[in-house]
Amino acid sequence: MTTAWITAFVDVPASRQAAAAAFWCGVTGSTLSSTRGADGEFATFLPPDGDPYLRFQRIGAGPAGVHLDLHEGDRDLEVLRSPGGLPYCLNEGESGVRPLPRIWAGGQASLVDQVCLDVPPSAYDAECAFWADATGWELHEGSRPEFRFLARPDEVPLRILLQRLDEENGPVRAHLDLATTDRAAETDRHRGLGARVEATRQHWTVLRDPSGATYCITDRDPYTGVL
Repeated sequence: MTTAWITAFVDVPASRQAAAAAFWCGVTGSTLSSTRGADGEFATFLPPDGDPYLRFQRIGAGPAGVHLDLHEGDRDLEVLRSPGGLPYCLNEGESGVRPLPRIWAGGQASLVDQVCLDVPPSAYDAECAFWADATGWELHEGSRPEFRFLARPDEVPLRILLQRLDEENGPVRAHLDLATTDRAAETDRHRGLGARVEATRQHWTVLRDPSGATYCITDRDPYTGVL
């Protein structure tokens, strides 16, 4: 079965919930829905156009991070882990309209359009094969030897990138990536919203949001996803 839609959840400890929610609303130009769940732990980032694909989850313990829901077919919610230990969910089928990039006051366009899976070397080949099978999407070599990606259908809002880490470092984890037409201007905008720059690379900048979660701003085109 092929994944028809992907939702990314920003998982945040309760003590940093308000700051992280406000930050990601600012980053994406979204508004936050009313909360839901038994303890009001879930909310959805509502984009100004298109359909929602980013959500918020308050977690009881552990560091901030990201997990995925794969939507396919008529099914009940299942909470699972990849072979490398990344939590994810299989959920009932959804479809929608992929939101457009936002154009900001500095003139740059940007869009959260990718989830990057950070994979230790020993798990990399198995993890790539697993996610290709789980989504039904074709696996491609990336722009660098340590990258592979899954080619998403045009209507799906998020691409999956798999990054092979340099060394063994715990289970597989995930972070969000943005594509932008002007990385310097977009980075300045994020710093104004409360992000902290961790590192600057040739084609991407590594930042931390107010909850401590890592994410990246990349030089990829936000309309095509291509570098």
